[in-house]
Amino acid sequence: MGRAFEFRKERKMKRWGRMARQFTVLGKQLTMASKQGGPDPETNSRLRVLIQNAKNAGMLKDKVEAAIKRAHSKDEKDFEEVVYEGYGPHGIAILVECATDNINRTVASVRSYFTRAGGTLGKTGSLDFIFERKSVFKIPAEGNNVEDLELELIDFGAEEMFEDEGSIFIYTGFSDFGAMQKALEERNIEIQSAEVQRFPTNTTELTPDQQKEIHTLLEKFEEDDDVQAVYHNMKEDEE
Repeated sequence: MGRAFEFRKERKMKRWGRMARQFTVLGKQLTMASKQGGPDPETNSRLRVLIQNAKNAGMLKDKVEAAIKRAHSKDEKDFEEVVYEGYGPHGIAILVECATDNINRTVASVRSYFTRAGGTLGKTGSLDFIFERKSVFKIPAEGNNVEDLELELIDFGAEEMFEDEGSIFIYTGFSDFGAMQKALEERNIEIQSAEVQRFPTNTTELTPDQQKEIHTLLEKFEEDDDVQAVYHNMKEDEE
C-alpha cells in the first residue's frame, strides 16, 4: 500500500486541474460534519480533523467558517452520503462516493457516466471484495521518530508507517480512525491530514490507450459536484 496513497492523490489533483474542486469537496464535508456533530471543533472530533485537512490544503479560514455555518442555516438542504459501484471499460471496478441533496439526480448522473463509457452500474455491495477501507494519517516527521512511534501506536491500530518528504504516514484499519486520532492528539502530535481511503485488494493491468479511456471516465465522475471521491482497481505505474 505505502506511497500509493500520495501517488493517487497527486494523479487526482492533476485531473481536477485546480484547487477549487478540492475545496468544494472539503466544504461539503465540513458542512456535513458540523450538521452531524455540532459546530464546535473542541467537541466534534470529526470536524476538528476536517478543519486541519482544509488548512493543510490551503483553504482560506473564512471559507472554512462559512462551510461550518452553512450546516445550521434554515436554507441549507441535508446531504445524504451514498456509494455507487460498477464496472467501467475493460472490466475495471469503480466505486464512487457521493454526498447529495437529491438522490434521483445523482444516481441518474452516475449511471449515465458508466453507460456512455461502455460500463455498467452495479448493486450496492457488489465490489466489497475488491476494495478495503483504510485510515491514513499524515504528521510532521520533524520531532517524531518512525520506529519509536510505531511501537507506541501499534496498540491504537497502526498497521504501517513510513516517512516521505518531511512527513510520516500512518495507516490503520477503518474502524481505528477515532482511536488513532485520539492517540495522536493526546500526545500533542500535529495531524496534518487524516482521511479514510479505499484501496483495491487486486489490480488489473491495461494498455496505455485503455488507461486513457478509464481516466476519461474518472474525470467525468470527479467533475460532478455530488461526487466526493472515486476509486478504481486499474494498475498505474508510480512515476
